[in-house]
Amino acid sequence: MDVALYWQAQADGRVRCLLCPHRCLIGPGQRGLCQVRQNRDGMLLSLNCQRIVALHVDPVEKKPLFHYAPGSRTLSLAAAGCNLRCRHCQNAAISQVRGPVPGERLEPAQLVAQARASGCRSLAYTYTEPTVFFETVLKTARAARDAGLDNLLVSNGYIAPEPLLQLAPLLAAANIDLKAFSDPVYRQLCGARLEPVLASLRLLRRLGVWLEVTTLVIPGYNDDTQQLRQIAGFIATELGEQTPWHLSAFFPAYQLLDVPPTPAATLEQAWQIGRDQGLRHVYTGNLAAGQEETFCSGCGRLLISRRGYRLIQVELQQGCCRFCRTPLAGVALADCGAVA
Repeated sequence: MDVALYWQAQADGRVRCLLCPHRCLIGPGQRGLCQVRQNRDGMLLSLNCQRIVALHVDPVEKKPLFHYAPGSRTLSLAAAGCNLRCRHCQNAAISQVRGPVPGERLEPAQLVAQARASGCRSLAYTYTEPTVFFETVLKTARAARDAGLDNLLVSNGYIAPEPLLQLAPLLAAANIDLKAFSDPVYRQLCGARLEPVLASLRLLRRLGVWLEVTTLVIPGYNDDTQQLRQIAGFIATELGEQTPWHLSAFFPAYQLLDVPPTPAATLEQAWQIGRDQGLRHVYTGNLAAGQEETFCSGCGRLLISRRGYRLIQVELQQGCCRFCRTPLAGVALADCGAVA
């Protein structure tokens, strides 16, 4: 039995979960919205603690994180569950759980050992929503740090400030989904609110965690120029113009099978909006010919060329442009050497 973190017992036998902004009030025997935190006899239990449903070695670019140790490998792991109900979820089989919670029990020491044996520089908490397997993330991240490995968070950002404050010192980098810039769209698309996500982004920035932001551009939901301009403006003014923005093409999935794929022209327009708003590193992905090159923000020369998740050309020396010596914004860039 794994007792959860961040909850309060109520006088009537219910418990209030304080992990995320939903603040679920959970009756005896019931589960929260995430379906992996349950009230048993007035205690909140984590049903997915250390129960791993996905475990893979990935290139870090797949997260996507383009400015954290380019070319390195990360051990990606997930437990079941999610605190959003995204109608376009690509991992619904493991995120939208009902009934028994799946997963293989793997302790932090086992996960760290596998990361080291696989030549990984980091562990990434990803695929589903790390917030709802917070206990696993926290314990594993501590073990990883003690073993000299980094921790990466790939999240929807829907987490309360207190747990984020506890976790942030263990993180080297995070990629946060900013799914729209309209509260009604967030509610319609994900069953959540916009402002808590913005608050998480601001807090991670203030705490010094390297941030990259991803927006899946979905026709009819968040592809209008107003929302795209607002997202880019928020990133530039509140997170910094060096913050990478990843624009990803949508393909029909889960409950949005009737929505067409994102046209390449829409992503090209979004890319230009990001640049016009002052962002120095805008990328487009999930396309046959996406914009995935990294350019120097000083002289404008090509610094990193990518094909898929593979680095083709690297023009960095100790994390700086080898032509003009302008530092490239990011983390652990000095270890990104030339490609033979």
